[in-house]
Amino acid sequence: MAKLPDFQALAIFAKVVELRSFAAAAAELALSKATVSKAVSRLEDRLGASLFNRTSRRLALTDAGKNLSERAARLLADGEAAENEALAQSAVPRGVVRLAVPMSFGVKMIAPLLPGFLAMYPDVSIDLHLSDAMVDLIGEGFDAGLRIASLPDSSLVARRLCAMPRYTVASPAYLKKYGTPTHPMHLAQHRCFGYAYLSTPAVWHYTNASGEQATVRPSGQLRVNNGEAVLPSLLAGLGIADLPDFIIGDAIAEKKVQVILKDWKQVEGAVHLVMPPGGPRPARVEVLIDYLATQLAQAKRLSA
Repeated sequence: MAKLPDFQALAIFAKVVELRSFAAAAAELALSKATVSKAVSRLEDRLGASLFNRTSRRLALTDAGKNLSERAARLLADGEAAENEALAQSAVPRGVVRLAVPMSFGVKMIAPLLPGFLAMYPDVSIDLHLSDAMVDLIGEGFDAGLRIASLPDSSLVARRLCAMPRYTVASPAYLKKYGTPTHPMHLAQHRCFGYAYLSTPAVWHYTNASGEQATVRPSGQLRVNNGEAVLPSLLAGLGIADLPDFIIGDAIAEKKVQVILKDWKQVEGAVHLVMPPGGPRPARVEVLIDYLATQLAQAKRLSA
């Protein structure tokens, strides 16, 4: 099998020829003089010919060096031009961003923001994947994802965008019929709705201002994999739910449901934008990240 040309050694050789000095080439390339010298020696060994006549005062090309120098210079110039062009293209936002977002949050909060982004960046397209399931960003080829949780440790790079409080709620009709829990442990005697994609879906963890903790395993007739799906049963007075602000905030404001256990909080999550490790990221991803961060922060300020 034929070997690839030693492009690095050819480029270093071209730079030495251009500057007529190993030391000057090393300085410009941010390499040690020894590295430059070894690269040229490696090239000479490969070609079976000396490329320079070296003296203490002068560096002169041999015939073999003269024959190679022009091609090596073109190779170096083409490589620099290709790299500069690629860098220029990557600096301009264009291409497709694959973004994974929880279903209800994507429909209610992200989709309304997209027209403004698409108008600002006409060369960027968004492939929006809506699912409450925890997608494998790396395995499924996503550029980024939004997660609403207290994030576990992972190899993903995370950026916190805004807080997302949760509320334990019930309809006035339910509370009138079954009474109002005043301690999380009372939930064990109540009908509660479950959500499949909590980090601990069968357990609700609470803490009060004094640091007291309580853990309860609620049960009930309905378990869902999308938070909005509990709203009809919740409003019909059939149980208690624990839901994030973007799902239940309007119903609380309209007094369709009441917040209970006000002195107790579940671990407050936040909206995080998560990305595969590595970088730098393409400009199309960076501008979308910055846009969503700004818009979501502004939306939370307006709703506060």
